[in-house]
Amino acid sequence: MKLKYILTTFIVAATLISCTNSDDTATNVSGMGTLNVEFDNAFAGDDLLLNSQAYTTSQNEVLTISTVKYIVSNIVLTKQDGTTVTYPKGESYFIVNESDESTHVLELSNIPAGNYTKIKFGIGVDQGQFNAGAGGQGDFLALAQAQGMLWSWSAGYKFVAFEGTFTSATVADATPFMVHTGQIGTAYNYTEITLNLPTQALVRQDITPQVHIVTDVSKFIDGTNKINLTANNSMGMGAMIMGGGALPLITDNLSGAFTVNHVHND
Repeated sequence: MKLKYILTTFIVAATLISCTNSDDTATNVSGMGTLNVEFDNAFAGDDLLLNSQAYTTSQNEVLTISTVKYIVSNIVLTKQDGTTVTYPKGESYFIVNESDESTHVLELSNIPAGNYTKIKFGIGVDQGQFNAGAGGQGDFLALAQAQGMLWSWSAGYKFVAFEGTFTSATVADATPFMVHTGQIGTAYNYTEITLNLPTQALVRQDITPQVHIVTDVSKFIDGTNKINLTANNSMGMGAMIMGGGALPLITDNLSGAFTVNHVHND
């Protein structure tokens, strides 16, 4: 996907102007509208190109990425006055799949008109929802199965799937890596992200804002916590990170992987 945050000055200026019109005040705002949330995957500032581009981490491991998927859930929007709007829980579970552009923009309907300044969302399925049992998951369980984001019902959901091959100073041949987060033992590894919007999202009956979130997938393993794939290359068969002490560290990295680049109000 071509990164839309590489913008010309003209587009940025136009966006800022659109966000400073006379409709910025919340007076005479009523009814319901729609808010779109776009997830644009990148790798350390570069376009994310699956299966074709090599990316180097801070540990000099070279990755070719084949799969990036993650579950986005439990969306809460904050208005200018500090009040919040929680998107209906039964409709608040999505899978962003880099290889499927139709999943990159989440359309949130029936949002009360207003000026929004923050967005909060989960990465994964919260434990309360999982504890509702297989019968309580609605259509999302079948979607997760179809997308390969379920280990099994007893094992639970995969919250993040990050896969590909890598080489390093001591791994000469392209070797598989597979990073899956989710519930492991008593560690549930669900996390929530809160992001401030650089300009207000003006939800109106005739305005559908789009919040553009850039996901730096390099941060999954190369954030505050450094996850070395070479060190996890078990018997040369690949770095298969699906449990152990690395998963809480990867979950902690997620808070630094998501940023709001801009908001369109048009």
